[in-house]
Amino acid sequence: MSVQVPEWVKHAVFYQIFPDRFARSPRNQLPRGIQLQPWGTPPEEQGFQGGDLYGIVDKLDYLQELGVTALYLTPVFASASNHRYHTYDYCEVDPLLGGNAALRELIDALHDRDMRIVLDGVFNHASRGFWPFHHVLENGGDSPYVDWFYINGWPLVPYPPDAETPTNYGAWWGLAALPKLNVANPGMRDYLLEVAAHWINFGADGWRLDVPEEIDDEAFWQAFRRVVKQANPEAYIVGEIWHEAPEWLAGDRFDAVMNYVFARAAAGFFGARTLRTDYRPGNYVLTALRAKAFARAVDYMATLYDWQVVQAQLNLLDSHDTARALWMMGGDESALRLSVLFQITMPGAPCIYYGDEIGMTGATDPYNRAAFPWHDEQSWNEALLDFYRRAIALRRQHRVLRTGSLKTLYADNGVYACLRQEDEARAVVIYNARKSTMRIDLDQLGAPEGTVFQGVWNGSALTVQDGGLKGIRVPARDAVVLIQSTAR
Repeated sequence: MSVQVPEWVKHAVFYQIFPDRFARSPRNQLPRGIQLQPWGTPPEEQGFQGGDLYGIVDKLDYLQELGVTALYLTPVFASASNHRYHTYDYCEVDPLLGGNAALRELIDALHDRDMRIVLDGVFNHASRGFWPFHHVLENGGDSPYVDWFYINGWPLVPYPPDAETPTNYGAWWGLAALPKLNVANPGMRDYLLEVAAHWINFGADGWRLDVPEEIDDEAFWQAFRRVVKQANPEAYIVGEIWHEAPEWLAGDRFDAVMNYVFARAAAGFFGARTLRTDYRPGNYVLTALRAKAFARAVDYMATLYDWQVVQAQLNLLDSHDTARALWMMGGDESALRLSVLFQITMPGAPCIYYGDEIGMTGATDPYNRAAFPWHDEQSWNEALLDFYRRAIALRRQHRVLRTGSLKTLYADNGVYACLRQEDEARAVVIYNARKSTMRIDLDQLGAPEGTVFQGVWNGSALTVQDGGLKGIRVPARDAVVLIQSTAR
């Protein structure tokens, strides 16, 4: 089967937003008497801090200056939780976020700036407030919707009195608040596929799919792809899968997955000395990696899937489901910077979790979901923000860093180097994870004798001699990017 992915994704820089905590706009006219927590309330207090979609519109200048070209939003549909993975109406944007009108304005504003938006689809489970589940709660076995769920007994126990009392219907991780949807039922199946097509027709540029492996129904996902691609052939479909997933990326289901394999490799090599190895994101162990093991991991990721898929992977360092990258790496900012450079110079779309660029940190949920401190710029790490802007600009200026092939050139003694090449355009990228400056020689570049490589990130101009580049100086805990001077 021929594998095709959206071309725009290969060139995108994503920014993940948790809407309740990104920005609150005075333009969102909420009913009188609404009680919201003050902006910046410690995230462990849960509750709603009132971020909304108009707030994102208001911050698009900031995001464009950062270099972002696409947004991935955690769920925006009506829900009784601040993270909104408890959907009660898939056809309405949550009123606290501004409703459908706010999403309309956000999509239009993004498209006017040639930016994209990917929505979060939670189709494995809904909430107790989901209208057909409420119908079952009210009518029991007499409800026509009873087979849209997995009912194991009567009466239903939607609010177990204690932790020892099991719920008597299928629910995600046994949580009564999250009834599992029976996608094998034709009515439920049609409903979800209609939702999938509806929001693409509304203007969304793709779906990120929550826990798709828990819908063990290959035909459903094939149908999902068909309806989405019929609505927009360039729509992006990316699944939350924490491990290698070749069967999902063969061209008939997803375009990509959230590349947590990438995230673990980056943390393991660049953060090896400070890594919190007792922390297990997604129940995966974080392991310190030496250069050769890191090279094997990079080569593995580059060859695991069709090259089209490799270029569309969502390459992240952290997300709303993990601790923040800076926390995972023990607060070592140099490890974060190297990891970001790795994102920027590798095939696949980089994805930044909101606030990482200004130094926001925190352990796992809820500490990774703090409010963006718009009113406290003194807390921002301005040097880090400038670094992100320059790194993203580097990727956007040089196509070869986005779509060039990948070849490992060197991996030893804390240093990893690779070649990106597309036609006659070449880039050499060298990462130094050591605390001291390193000098290395590189060959196997395939560039003619006398070819000049310009240093676009550290480094000076170097000329190919005897088939390689000699005496390349790589600063401690930093990287060098060299671009063939004829490359564009």
